[in-house]
Amino acid sequence: MSRKSRGKTTVEFSVPEHLSIIGWREWLTLPELGITRIKAKIDTGARSSALHAFDVETFERQGKMMVRFKVHPYQRDAQRAMTAEAELIERRHIRSSSGHLQLRPVIKTTVALGSKQWSIELTLTNRDVMGFRMLLGRQAVRQHFLVAPGRSFIYSSTKSCKIRNKLRK
Repeated sequence: MSRKSRGKTTVEFSVPEHLSIIGWREWLTLPELGITRIKAKIDTGARSSALHAFDVETFERQGKMMVRFKVHPYQRDAQRAMTAEAELIERRHIRSSSGHLQLRPVIKTTVALGSKQWSIELTLTNRDVMGFRMLLGRQAVRQHFLVAPGRSFIYSSTKSCKIRNKLRK
């Protein structure tokens, strides 16, 4: 049980033991997409998660709709691009940070943060002008983590990501 005092009001709350605390930005892995390291902004103000994608194309494989896309996994590096494929779950209208409604492809994939792995839905959109190649929204964080907005890289570190990258090669 924790106590937080705000002037004359005291608010009591408890942190569930199964929830880990993460910072407002963390290093993630998207193993099913072959992305071994991507810096993500943890944004509880955004409902859905988004991944920077370009050259997005849909196609059919064995009766399933698929999506193929390219990703620049590293910030400020437009030279390195990788191609990924995933099953297309649906196309969904999403309101962007600028307030515009966009129809985006939605995929389901596994995300890893430290030793935790879980399934999330990701929308694909061009985030070239945004500061982060990936946004992890509140639907993906809910039931898994509490976010400390004043901290960064609590649960992940560059060192642990480098170790995981060496093991994957």
